[in-house]
Amino acid sequence: MIKGRLLVASDTTSRSPCFLIACSHRRQRPRQRTPTQPPSLTPTRLPSAAPQTPPMKIGLLGNDRQILAVATAAKAAGDSLGPGIGIADDLPPALNTVEQFPDEQWQLLLEANRCDAVLVAASGWSETRAEQVRTLVQAGRPLLLGHPACLSMLWAYELDMILADTQTTVVPYLPARQHPLVGTLKQLIEAALAGSGIFGELETLRLERRQSDRSCDAVLAAFACDADLVRVLVGEPARLQALGSGGETAWPTLAIGLTGPNQLPVRWQVAKDQPPGLTIELICGTGTIRLDAPDTGNWQLCHQPDDGSEETVDHSQAAEGFDPGRVMLDTLRQRLINAPPDEAGIPPASWADAARGIEIAETVPRSLKKGRAIDLHQEEFSELGTFRGTMASLGCGIIMVGLFVLFLATLIGGVARAAGWSFAERLAGIWPYAVLAALLFFLALQLLPLLLPRPRDSATATDDPPADGPPDAA
Repeated sequence: MIKGRLLVASDTTSRSPCFLIACSHRRQRPRQRTPTQPPSLTPTRLPSAAPQTPPMKIGLLGNDRQILAVATAAKAAGDSLGPGIGIADDLPPALNTVEQFPDEQWQLLLEANRCDAVLVAASGWSETRAEQVRTLVQAGRPLLLGHPACLSMLWAYELDMILADTQTTVVPYLPARQHPLVGTLKQLIEAALAGSGIFGELETLRLERRQSDRSCDAVLAAFACDADLVRVLVGEPARLQALGSGGETAWPTLAIGLTGPNQLPVRWQVAKDQPPGLTIELICGTGTIRLDAPDTGNWQLCHQPDDGSEETVDHSQAAEGFDPGRVMLDTLRQRLINAPPDEAGIPPASWADAARGIEIAETVPRSLKKGRAIDLHQEEFSELGTFRGTMASLGCGIIMVGLFVLFLATLIGGVARAAGWSFAERLAGIWPYAVLAALLFFLALQLLPLLLPRPRDSATATDDPPADGPPDAA
């Protein structure tokens, strides 16, 4: 039986959304000072490069900004690209040599001799693309999947169950958690929560996502990515509340409140792209720590005391060397050869992490519609749990049908006796046997789990050797 993790959301009748609202935005005119290092801070570094392996052959299924970044890094690393299925003609000059094929020939990606892994774009997602991904995973083909490819929790956990069965590799495109400054920010949060923060007690974590497209799908897609950073920095959220005016007008200015196991308020908000990117702020008792993460360019970590001065922490060397495409390519390479993760930094995201972010994002429209907070509970997700849930629903259905049959048989029997219809009277008299047969069949179904094989060890797909790997990889 296949086990995964499920995050179940349930409504709460809380009428106090203010517990999620962060304090007002505090910004002062910056005054540059000599860069300083915060006390008791372990220096962070770039993610370690993947071990030297033979060049890979990488296929492409669609293309977007994320996949092109990985493909460009693969080309620079000496890997070969192709076949390319459903990719645009206006590729960057470095990728013009990709051999392109029409969408109807996507089965070429199933052939292990043609490619060692497949890059799957989230842009242009459709039911056809979703079925193609299912087939590739069932065939054991390693994937690097754009994130979020599909904002459906059911699809994400269905893929998670297939992964556990095939023991293959799916790497979600979530490079931000591996940035050195995210590791530094996590250290600062842990220090503040422990009472030794440089600006005193940590009061609020605030995230502002700036982007040009602020439609419903675009906002939820951005939040699904940023929710992974929230989980990395402060742990699993326990409660979510979406704040907006309701309807389509809520998305351009949507605000989302979260609380974690340490009861730290977290506020996420979407804004205009000036410039596009993400800003993370730690609001502390005597100052603010701000991480600016533009979509293009170097990240910067700043300390701003409440007196209005600003000190920029010098992590430029680590930030300048961070290439999201190369980091994701190295992660894919490490997964293919089953290399141990770097224990010094934040581990790369697994598909379970991506599915968790998709499910949290899927909770937002429900919270916005109901105008209340949603409690998020983690429960075991497995085939046995799914079977038990199905049997519970089926049992309720049998009881309801049995009551309807009892009412109908009583009515028909009474009418038949009054009219002298002996056949109808006999037919109405067999209802107890029909209900008994249905109940016996339902009870017999409960024995099905005993016929299934015993569950395997609780190793995930990323813990076991993949089905395929680079040529001659150990």
